[in-house]
Amino acid sequence: MSRSVHAGPEDGWHATVSPDSQFLPEKGRYHLYIGLFCPFAHRANLVRHIKGLTDIIAISVVKPYPKGDHKGWPGWQFPQSDEEYPDATVDKLFGSKYLHEVYFKADKEYKGRYFVPALWDKKTKTLVNNESAELLRDLQTGFDSLLPPAQVRKTLYPAHLRSKIDEISAWMQRDLNTGVYKAGFAPDQETYEKNLPAVFGSLNKLEKIVHENGGPYVLGKEMTELDVRLYATLVRFDVVYVQHFKCNLGMIRREYPVLHAWLKRMYWAEPGYKETTNFKHIKENYTKSHQDINPKAITPVGPWPDIEEFYEEDYSKIKPGGVSMPEVLEHEAKL
Repeated sequence: MSRSVHAGPEDGWHATVSPDSQFLPEKGRYHLYIGLFCPFAHRANLVRHIKGLTDIIAISVVKPYPKGDHKGWPGWQFPQSDEEYPDATVDKLFGSKYLHEVYFKADKEYKGRYFVPALWDKKTKTLVNNESAELLRDLQTGFDSLLPPAQVRKTLYPAHLRSKIDEISAWMQRDLNTGVYKAGFAPDQETYEKNLPAVFGSLNKLEKIVHENGGPYVLGKEMTELDVRLYATLVRFDVVYVQHFKCNLGMIRREYPVLHAWLKRMYWAEPGYKETTNFKHIKENYTKSHQDINPKAITPVGPWPDIEEFYEEDYSKIKPGGVSMPEVLEHEAKL
């Protein structure tokens, strides 16, 4: 079902690419704006790789810092040359300095935030969608008419697993994907301590789910959206969230042996995961963009290595771990 493109200057863009919409699937017609630091943009870029869309949808990559003020102004910047910051790119469509310039081309009265990811249509000269969860779903099917049968059959939202995906996605998004931000951006001690247990309660639950399903993916033998959602957060957890967001009740590499094995396998063995992960962008975005959290903008070197190489593929050989703090266990029991 098609969504409205854009309800007004306070709203984002929510349209879909499909054969029955105004945004028809065409090679080279669409351009995706991303940041390699952002877990939500990471989701869209991962689907772009998994579905074989890298030759169909080109990308421009903003620099990981500076970010702008607390209201997001002036927002993410493009390097002025591809050599200015490694793996960031110029705005390949318009040569913009700031991402907000692209948004204003779609709506000069726009008053929202200037997010990545954002999908641009060169034909109608407007944004199609800038909502990461919608792009995560839409990119799986929107370009199928251009793809070979093997790629068309690749779905991260198979019909027989949809109820389970929806159930887990709801609390994973609330408690983990955005939960790290609720803890990390807490304005006071009380709020931080209130939000922290949910992060580790969800990790405890996921540790058990992955172990019980036997791998190699979250729900067992089929890769789903849950793997994309979980990866985008876990690959950032030890290197950023533990220290920068004070999510330090445990580390993936120490307290969660099943999730650690899963993470290492996704990074080293699954096409698209390592290729879309850039630890320099990830580390420097958080540590050099949040002056209230890290005023000296010093980026920690560790942990080392970013991702360990050896992983056990037989999860039955791994004893599940977790954090046993009472508040964490209480939250886990509610999931």
